[in-house]
Amino acid sequence: MPHTYFDPPLLIRDGMGTWVDTQTTPYVCNIDGMPQFNEALPAGVKELQPVAGSPVAGSPVAGSPVAGTPVAGTLEPSWGRGYQVSGTHSQPPTKFGEETKLEFLATEVVYEPLWATRDAAAAFGITLIEPGQGLRMQSPIRHLENTPFEYGMFAGQQCPYLDEAHRNQLQPTVCTDLEHHDFPHVFSSVDPQLPLVISVGRYWPQRAKIFLADLWVPQGMALYIPPRPKNPHAAYIDLHGNRNSALACWRGGTQTSVQTLTLLPKDSGYFYWFWNALPTVHPLLK
Repeated sequence: MPHTYFDPPLLIRDGMGTWVDTQTTPYVCNIDGMPQFNEALPAGVKELQPVAGSPVAGSPVAGSPVAGTPVAGTLEPSWGRGYQVSGTHSQPPTKFGEETKLEFLATEVVYEPLWATRDAAAAFGITLIEPGQGLRMQSPIRHLENTPFEYGMFAGQQCPYLDEAHRNQLQPTVCTDLEHHDFPHVFSSVDPQLPLVISVGRYWPQRAKIFLADLWVPQGMALYIPPRPKNPHAAYIDLHGNRNSALACWRGGTQTSVQTLTLLPKDSGYFYWFWNALPTVHPLLK
């Protein structure tokens, strides 16, 4: 009898990164579509002001985008698909971070696909860095690493929140897997063929609402996410996840993975994970 074998699917592969000292080279600059880390802004590079963080709950929400998809009952125009959060379940903290499972009043969860324009990124607390632009990073962790990653088109099919026997298996559905943490990220879209996709959410704990989207980052652009330590008084929590970075591969081409660069700590940092087990739908941008 003949046997049929499938090539093993790539989930995530990381490479050797470049160390970045955030005290001596605090500026991240987009130079011809590639991130550079400098002591000061090079001549001709436009300085950006990072998007402001969440205000304290109960205070007026300032600096929000004036465009977007309004959702009934919100205090401001909101981007992304909105869902009611019916409950939360927190696990005991570990040395790596804290895990919270969110319950949604839904049968499936749809992430709204958006090109990562300046306003769309800002709606989730993120700053878009285009070629010829740069900004000064903030980081409580001095040494970070700009690391190359290759994300396979099946990376989203892994659920790290399952028990140890199943967390490294391919799953039939993609779960919601978002986080914030006490160090900055720079996600650089450097694949020569495809855009990068970053899933994002804005969670309003007191209103029990969350808004979800996929930001499609055009080639040659980058996203800066500032450090976000835990703040129990914040009006909302901005979240992100890169498990679906290779979502653009599903548009029907022959490419099955995406190359990217991500600034992150090598062996440190404290995470706050938020997840939901319902199947998610990620419509494609053409």
